[in-house]
Amino acid sequence: MSSRERILGRVRRALAGAPGDDIPYERAVARDYLREHGERTAGQTVDLLAENLADYRAVVHRTDAAGLPGVVAGLLTARGASSVLVPPGLDEDWLASTEVTRVADRAESTPRELDRVDSVVTACAVAVAETGTIVLDGSPDQGRRRITLIPDHHICVVRVPDQVVSSVPLALARLDPARPLTWISGPSATSDIELDRVEGVHGPRTLEVVLVR
Repeated sequence: MSSRERILGRVRRALAGAPGDDIPYERAVARDYLREHGERTAGQTVDLLAENLADYRAVVHRTDAAGLPGVVAGLLTARGASSVLVPPGLDEDWLASTEVTRVADRAESTPRELDRVDSVVTACAVAVAETGTIVLDGSPDQGRRRITLIPDHHICVVRVPDQVVSSVPLALARLDPARPLTWISGPSATSDIELDRVEGVHGPRTLEVVLVR
């Protein structure tokens, strides 16, 4: 039996008890599986997120709302950024402490123009602690998908604990599947057949995540 046949067999067995009528799938199939591993406090969940983000080579920073503008300004300065890409709905206060040239997220911008921008700052839709994953859904404070794929430096702000969940199933419950979802686990990276890791191939080489209380 091939791998394909084994997988399809498991799917058929899982769906064996589903009614054959027009009941929507999400109601016809039981969702009583385990949704998270263990019990954690909100603080422990945030700590797990920070640990797994760092394990994926993202750079994690912590601050409160009052300190956020200073942190963002410091990260842009440390990067030597002279320009920053800004989604249309980003909170203006986040960039209040920096004089770096702001570049608007415009539909007519070409990939070459976006590649000239040093950094991009966005919010996120949700963050998954168990996998160290940041999810963007194209909301106004996150912008279109390509603005987080072309610039080499991405600063992503996560509001904690409100935007942090333990697991992928809990994250899916918060997301709209009709939106353009981008799942980010660390900086962009790939490996060749000899396992030589190369970063920045299909996304930013540096991901900095700011956890804001």
